[in-house]
Amino acid sequence: MKRPFRTQSNTGRLPLAVLAVVVAIVLLLAMCLTAVVVLDSLRGPQQPPTPSANTAVLTVAYSPEKEALFADLVVKFNTQNLRTPDGQVMRIEPVKLDPEAMIDAALDGKVEAITPDSSIWLDQVDRAWRARTQGESGLVGETKRYATSPVVIAMWEDVAKALGYPGTPIGWNDVLARARVDPNFKWSHPSTTTASGLLATLAEFYAGAGKTRGLTEEDARAQVTLDYVAAIEKTVRFYGEGELAVIQRAKQEGRGFLDAFVVSEQLLIDFNKTQRGPKLVAVYPKEGTLWADHPLALLEQPTLTANQRLAFGRFRDWLLSREAQMRILSAGYRPADLSIPLDDASSPITRANGVDPKEPQTALQIPSPNVVQVVRDVWFYTKRKTNVFLVVDTSGSMAGQKLDSAREALRIFLDQIKGDQEQVGLVEFATSIKDLIDLKEMSANRATLVSTVDGLQATGNTALLDAVAQAYDRLQARGDRERINAIVAMTDGKENASRISLDQLTRKIRDGNRTGVPVVIFCIAYGNDADMKVLQAIAEASGGQARKGDLETIRQLYKILSTYF
Repeated sequence: MKRPFRTQSNTGRLPLAVLAVVVAIVLLLAMCLTAVVVLDSLRGPQQPPTPSANTAVLTVAYSPEKEALFADLVVKFNTQNLRTPDGQVMRIEPVKLDPEAMIDAALDGKVEAITPDSSIWLDQVDRAWRARTQGESGLVGETKRYATSPVVIAMWEDVAKALGYPGTPIGWNDVLARARVDPNFKWSHPSTTTASGLLATLAEFYAGAGKTRGLTEEDARAQVTLDYVAAIEKTVRFYGEGELAVIQRAKQEGRGFLDAFVVSEQLLIDFNKTQRGPKLVAVYPKEGTLWADHPLALLEQPTLTANQRLAFGRFRDWLLSREAQMRILSAGYRPADLSIPLDDASSPITRANGVDPKEPQTALQIPSPNVVQVVRDVWFYTKRKTNVFLVVDTSGSMAGQKLDSAREALRIFLDQIKGDQEQVGLVEFATSIKDLIDLKEMSANRATLVSTVDGLQATGNTALLDAVAQAYDRLQARGDRERINAIVAMTDGKENASRISLDQLTRKIRDGNRTGVPVVIFCIAYGNDADMKVLQAIAEASGGQARKGDLETIRQLYKILSTYF
């Protein structure tokens, strides 16, 4: 006789109706799990796949601004399940990295291929590799360009029309003239640590030298060139960490943001396709334009396998295929395949999206690596100088590892300020202002600042508003319109000790920036207890930004903010 089916407690027989319900639930859960797996596969790999013995994985570092396009191209390649002659499945493992991190990853053997936004970084990889290995061979192997995008000056349409757009060609001289007659005109280009910033700076040097090809080291160092570039740079509102960050701010803040800024054409197209309201238009400087050329480069790593080399070749071929090139065009990039017309029906490179497929009329030549290095070096002497106060929270809650990390982050910030003519001060606060180091050029102040940072101690409450007000008043008292005036304020807690209120402080900032010298304030919320709303209010009153940091990111955050100066 069969034993009756019992529940786990073995207390009685399970009715057939209940059994049917259980079976149905199990089947439903299985279907849901299958659906989740399918949906995840359609989204593409969110985390790098786990390599197996039967997989040939090629890790490729890519630049952040092309994340959506590159992720799509990788998914389409991986779904082909191409195999090597010995049966391994070829897989591309994408890793998003900014230029500096990409170079480090290449040198450390963490990636087998890279695709930066510009080939100017490839020489940086080779130079660093030769310095590390003390050899003559570089690390960069086969290289293929698969997409391009000219670097443009993005302007709100009303600003461009005031300069003669679209009938009159606009150039760097026009930007300079507008900034000189209109103190409220705000424009920027990123620092030369980014491709768009460096390419824009090279274009300025070309314009100063009166050339479109063959820029030499002598041209870059010539006084007439330096004077021209310095005149333009003195009108920059602030610099920044890259074109992706600036276009994201434009999306968030709209017409109240900068009047003009440097980005690649593709990002301007994406802005106009996805945003409502005022439109951006591309100005291709009449003196000439440089291009972001998006190369795919194999790295001749000592550990590179034959199958990884084969995977690189197949991925390269896929990127140059008609299907991939049409995807590249639809994303707003100009394809490497010149047989594809830019006026194709699927092309977003149109006047309606603020760009002109017939531009640029003058394409500048990328100078030699030695000239690029000279331009990067002398830019520190031509760039707009800075008055910046570091406002540092050393209240009791900062004790321990938080303060240790903050000290290291501040030292990184100071180390990133290369020019000795930059003026940096520091306001340390807790219950009240503990210490104040006034602004002096780094040639005279660097040692004092480093020593003060090393000696920071945590105790007391949090008088953030008083500390920011003190730094702000000192910048206004100087009345220095020649320099970028800025405050970088960090706190890990909530305001509880200031005499000035938040409303009074934000009103002071708005009124002072309107009638006095513009001061941009960057606020850092260090940890989960910091009052982000207060920090956002302070930053927004000045046209600045509020960011969040923690023990892991505070160092990188200060390093990023240093690029604004």
